[in-house]
Amino acid sequence: MPDELDLLRHANPVPADGPDFGDGPLGHRAERQLERLLHGARPTRRAPRARMLWGLAATGVVLATALTALLGGPNTQPAIAAPRPLTVRAQSTPVPLAELADMAAAAAADGSPRLRKGTHMQSWSLGMADGRPPVTLPEERVVRWRADDSHTELVVATDPRRPGRPVLTDEGDDPHLVADGHVLSRITYPPSWSDAPPPHTPAALRAYLAETVHTGSLDTPELFEAVEELLGHWTLGVRESAALVRVLADAEGLRPAGRVTDRLGRPGQAYVYAGGGGRRMLILAPRTGAVLGLETTFTRDAPEYGVKAGDVMDYRVWMR
Repeated sequence: MPDELDLLRHANPVPADGPDFGDGPLGHRAERQLERLLHGARPTRRAPRARMLWGLAATGVVLATALTALLGGPNTQPAIAAPRPLTVRAQSTPVPLAELADMAAAAAADGSPRLRKGTHMQSWSLGMADGRPPVTLPEERVVRWRADDSHTELVVATDPRRPGRPVLTDEGDDPHLVADGHVLSRITYPPSWSDAPPPHTPAALRAYLAETVHTGSLDTPELFEAVEELLGHWTLGVRESAALVRVLADAEGLRPAGRVTDRLGRPGQAYVYAGGGGRRMLILAPRTGAVLGLETTFTRDAPEYGVKAGDVMDYRVWMR
């Protein structure tokens, strides 16, 4: 049994984004922040909201000195090249989200596969430095739950496009190369009231997602953020995926683009949202509506960072 000190370390009555002092148990976000403060764990990198994309470009200046030393002069090839953006298949017919929601609901009739605790995700995010080529920082994240409802999040530095080769990481805010598979963090979180499973009806799921990001009005950027948070803990079943597509169908500014092949070679339907200097492409499975991936690209040039409109800022893929 954990002693009293351990219990105190896993409690925090003051949520980081709460308006005042709370007196209830914590959600995932506050638990993670407390865990990092207490134990010095590496922060989990998350995709920024569309409205905050250009803030990342400014943040890239902080990496300039370290990346210059690592990558060499202006003509030096980056250690890891930036990925190419996904391309919508020419002459493919876009499928409206409402239509995909109907197909997903039909596919969910037998309820299989079911919702599963845990998730497996690969991500790549862009690191920028003033006057230097941009590089990507690849990671793989696995979340596994235990019988006592605690769960462990394992994050490793790996690039599946280049198995066995050194990987660039910003671990400890000091960009450097590490061996493929290097463990960046391994954190175990205790059971929490916020670990309740997501509902499988659209109205209830929308309320669940709004609570996840602590907002009453779930706009499209906040919806993306909530979906990423959800998929960071759960692998959705067909019923939850169908409900999520129905919620997405009501999102303002999210439009169908056509068929794509995702970064794991899976066919999908692409849906795009542009705003705040960036463009997000959500890739959904063509029959069930399951979320396969999310890509964010720049819509403006930033020559000081070697970034052009259309370059990939980050992308992530979820495995089933």
